[in-house]
Amino acid sequence: MGTLSPLLTVMVDVAGRAGRKLNRDFRDVEHLQYSKKGPADFVTMADHKSEEIIYDRLMTARPGYGFLMEERGIVEGSDRSHRWIVDPLDGTTNYLHGMPHFAVSIALEREGELVAGVIYNPATDEMFHAEKGRGAWLADRRLRVAGRNQLDEAVFATGMPFVGKTGHARFLKELHQVMPRCAGIRRMGSASLDLAWVAAGRYDGFWERDLKPWDIAAGLLLVREAGGYIADIDGGKDVLTSGNIAAGNESMLAQLMERLKVAAV
Repeated sequence: MGTLSPLLTVMVDVAGRAGRKLNRDFRDVEHLQYSKKGPADFVTMADHKSEEIIYDRLMTARPGYGFLMEERGIVEGSDRSHRWIVDPLDGTTNYLHGMPHFAVSIALEREGELVAGVIYNPATDEMFHAEKGRGAWLADRRLRVAGRNQLDEAVFATGMPFVGKTGHARFLKELHQVMPRCAGIRRMGSASLDLAWVAAGRYDGFWERDLKPWDIAAGLLLVREAGGYIADIDGGKDVLTSGNIAAGNESMLAQLMERLKVAAV
């Protein structure tokens, strides 16, 4: 993409600013202050700083747009047709442990439809972005989902329930159906980057349950604009609301969904 649209220019700039602040703190991660919200669910000072940067910059750039943010929750705007969906730090546990796999995720909804998304990993300086009808990109490189159609050649990403979450037994059944039939499974700890990597062809597919809209909104658009497909694991019609997501190219998604369906029996 030679020239970013004005909308994506704003989003890329904001994600970059927030990401650079995260990266500076990341270098001194052992001294970070954090509080514990719940079992294995940490909120660092970095989350709040990143969200403040994003909120202030987007409010200035597009006054009146609403927000759905991980920390602030719902912020109603005077413009009810537009809403930002923001995760200021996806992969907080990785971040706290000094693992360079975390991201800033920003998506824009217009009349309930995802129209733009940015996912930025500041540790690797990879900026993924997509706009409806204009493709998915990593910097200036056009992205396409992987073309593999054999399950035994595929590498999948997933997320598993951690302490305090339900669904452990169900996940193990799903893992039992998928793992012996594929080339590998990865659990990297950032759903937004998992979806960006599906869009980039690094993963052949992805599945996870009980995700929040801010975890997946930008990634959904990236996968679709890279020629991929999205499905609700349980057959629902609104993945953004259910959070039960599977993704891949058309053939791989169908095969993954079949395994997950068997696991549910």
